Amino acid sequence: MSKVAPAAPVAPWLGGKKALHRTIIERIEAIPHTTYAEPFVGMGGVFLRRTWKPKCEVANDLNGEITNLFRILQRHYPQLMDVMRFQITSRREFERLRAQDPAGLTDLERAARFLYLQRLAFGGQVGGVFGVASDRGGRFSLARLEPLLEAAHERLDGVIFENLDWKDLLQRYDSSQALFYLDPPYWGGENDYGKGLFARDQFAEMAELLAGIKGAFILSINDRPEIRDMFAGFQIEPVRLKYTVAKSGASEAAELIISNREPTVGLL
Repeated sequence: MSKVAPAAPVAPWLGGKKALHRTIIERIEAIPHTTYAEPFVGMGGVFLRRTWKPKCEVANDLNGEITNLFRILQRHYPQLMDVMRFQITSRREFERLRAQDPAGLTDLERAARFLYLQRLAFGGQVGGVFGVASDRGGRFSLARLEPLLEAAHERLDGVIFENLDWKDLLQRYDSSQALFYLDPPYWGGENDYGKGLFARDQFAEMAELLAGIKGAFILSINDRPEIRDMFAGFQIEPVRLKYTVAKSGASEAAELIISNREPTVGLL
């Protein structure tokens, strides 16, 4: 393990672990490992915030726009800044980019488009609507964004990026020294990240596959009786959280941290 400077996610993301990342990272740092892999990395709400780096780090997501953005951040950061240099917060520009087919863009243009849309989409929803607030400035400000991108660029040094199904990632990187952190779509929100990317019957398959891996895993999910039944053979730790949504105040949420290791802290 080597100590590294943490970074913040470069854009909002639905289910981005803002309220839970400290608890999850404590669990991660308490498990010895030389390989760390996230099958559902999203915007890196946990991945980027960790302060200890093992020999091998793998960031995976089936959404190719995510892996393209991270790869561009890692290898072509100055060029990405040049592409976004004169971008402004604009509903018209947001709608134009949202309607654009990314397949016809260069990798740099794709990364800039995806980052712009995620920065401005309400609630960090994939394909979401233009989000603004009457009491604050535009959320796409290069002056505020540049330090975030710089920190992410440095934190992503040496990271391996994959664009695989979660099952394939587990099989490729499993070993006795591997640690997987899984943050799949929540039960009841299987289509939140794109229709057809994750089906509800995959939860049972996930429990079965995780029971047979050589390495360790930590999984975070919403607290549902169905989830408790499927993962009953593992350590299940309930967590109570408060989320603030828009101006409606804080609401309580019940989540689970599931693992094949005892929930200890303090290894590092």
